[in-house]
Amino acid sequence: MRVRSGRTVHDLRRENRTAVLQRLYFDGPQSRFSLGPATGLSSGSVSNVVAELVAEGLVEEAGSVDSAGGRPRTLLRIRADSGYMVGVDVGETRVRIELFDLALTELARIERPLVTEGPRRVDRYDVGIVLDHLREGIPAVLAQAGIPAERLLGVGIGVPGIVARDAGGAVVHGQTIGWSAVPLERLLRESAIVPASVPYSIDNGAKTLGQAEMWFGAGRGAQSAAVVLFGSGVGACVVADEVGPGRAIEWGHLTVRVRGRRCRCGAQGCLEAYAGAEALLERWREAGGRPPADADEETSLTAMIAAAYPGEGGPEPDATALAVLEETAEYLGAGFSDLINLFQPERILVGGWAGLQLGPAFLDAVRGHALSYALAYPAAHVRIELGALGPDAVTVGAAILPLAGFFARGGRREAARPQEPAPAWQATLRERAAQ
Repeated sequence: MRVRSGRTVHDLRRENRTAVLQRLYFDGPQSRFSLGPATGLSSGSVSNVVAELVAEGLVEEAGSVDSAGGRPRTLLRIRADSGYMVGVDVGETRVRIELFDLALTELARIERPLVTEGPRRVDRYDVGIVLDHLREGIPAVLAQAGIPAERLLGVGIGVPGIVARDAGGAVVHGQTIGWSAVPLERLLRESAIVPASVPYSIDNGAKTLGQAEMWFGAGRGAQSAAVVLFGSGVGACVVADEVGPGRAIEWGHLTVRVRGRRCRCGAQGCLEAYAGAEALLERWREAGGRPPADADEETSLTAMIAAAYPGEGGPEPDATALAVLEETAEYLGAGFSDLINLFQPERILVGGWAGLQLGPAFLDAVRGHALSYALAYPAAHVRIELGALGPDAVTVGAAILPLAGFFARGGRREAARPQEPAPAWQATLRERAAQ
């Protein structure tokens, strides 16, 4: 049956369920009475939807509140144990895997370092290493918490690079890490890590960071924001009415200096060639600085910051480290001004492991350069600050991806996918093993 708008009755029921679930999720426990104005639904529609959700175990009672002159009103909330999500951050130094309940409470976590070679990260790390971490890590976090894989609402994965989609699902184009059209979703499906009914949601890590900060962090209440992921490289996600839930942009590959330093993407003069942690440490080394021997990027950056900003009562600042960081602050400020002029966001939020390390020390300098380079009007209406969710923001945002899909389906799980025939090479291996 179709209504005049072209939507079916099934569509309307799904939208009503979505509206109720979202209000309960974002605004906390509410009564049936308060859900009506909050969702725009009639009292009868609210009662029907709530009855369904309670019967399915998605919603439960959470005490009561007094009403004006009437009986106390029963409060309702979403059951935290009615579903679970795995969030994965495929970073450039490690793979972090976390298990969350529906309230995004962390239940289990595993971290695995990526292949390194002395103090330098290997640019072209093997896809198989990441897949092995996921094959082992996802079942491991489920086992830690005692949660069957069938209870997962989905697995969300944040990755470096551009994510496209074909018939087999998400395909990752990570030029800076040596991934060329990697069919990540198909490879995960072939590995049978989770049941076929559990969806994978794969997107750029900057977008998952932006999603988390906008839902639960420093972006709450803003109509538009640019969320910057500052790690080994730099990226950004822009959230505004025009781009819906957010769009990852390759901000780190804007040209800030013509015929400048060679970026790891192969071009010259990219922002990432000056402002990413890998390039920052390389510039310190070239200027005569001495990062700790055989240390990873995070440890080396910590040492650089300590050398440049020793604090009161400490030794004199390392002039070389300080000069490199001050130059980096100007490059970042120029990059921020591009975001301000292009998108006119209300807020610019800085996250990522390097951004969180550097922010307290030199965010004021970055802010000053950004406002001086940007056009006066949008610069006067933007706030530049650190993200609020810390180093786990990418995994939280990755877990939000399947959660958002679950809500969009009105709290219904995805139907099981049909079993695809095994690739020919797998069949050949089985035949050889049988001989």
